[in-house]
Amino acid sequence: MIVSPYAWGASLGGDLGLAGLQHNLHLPFRDIFKHVDLAAMGTIEAVNDRWGGYLDAQRVKTSQAEAVRSLPVDLDIRTRRLAGGFYYKAWQIPLPGKSAFGAGRDISIEPTAGLRWTHLRARAGIAPLAVQTTGSAGWVDPFAGLRVNADLSRHWNLFTQADLGGFGAGSDLSVNAVAMLGYRTRLMGRRTILRGGYRFLYEKYDQSDFTNRGRFIWDMQQRGPLLGMSVLF
Repeated sequence: MIVSPYAWGASLGGDLGLAGLQHNLHLPFRDIFKHVDLAAMGTIEAVNDRWGGYLDAQRVKTSQAEAVRSLPVDLDIRTRRLAGGFYYKAWQIPLPGKSAFGAGRDISIEPTAGLRWTHLRARAGIAPLAVQTTGSAGWVDPFAGLRVNADLSRHWNLFTQADLGGFGAGSDLSVNAVAMLGYRTRLMGRRTILRGGYRFLYEKYDQSDFTNRGRFIWDMQQRGPLLGMSVLF
């Protein structure tokens, strides 16, 4: 089993529609820590020979001030995601030597498929008008893609994954891509891979909101650096 806590410093940009109001959001990376109220993220992975499965969870709450039609708007956005999938090591290309953990080095190419659940809750408050609106939405996207694990050297490893989802089953479209460079070491006697990389996530979702007159629109991309570790048990 592999347990991987991590932090994702993702910028947020795109369109949010709520109760007939359209907000164009732009939260750059440099402002992330000023606006993030809560962030918890991690992945659990299990491997059995060529087969593997994983569960990735995220919970993030952000708050920020925007301007809509010259009026100040306070926005709170809560995002929860849970992705679960399986993969198969379809192609394994052996490399000379062994890794720092004693296993043979290789490049592994792994088709993957699964489901990604997303739940959003957004609140917009217009203080001068004493108006507050809240909307929420949740959906499940099937996704399919490809993972690549490459042992660059005895200590260094490169992991990448790209997948597409949605296809109208949940959202209209979701695109997920991640690349991480890892360094094998030991922490408190445990085999550990220290990781750093970059992740991109795009989601497009549109439905009637609670007013039945407007739309709940989430046409958003998140991108930014990843830092974390993988502990092998």
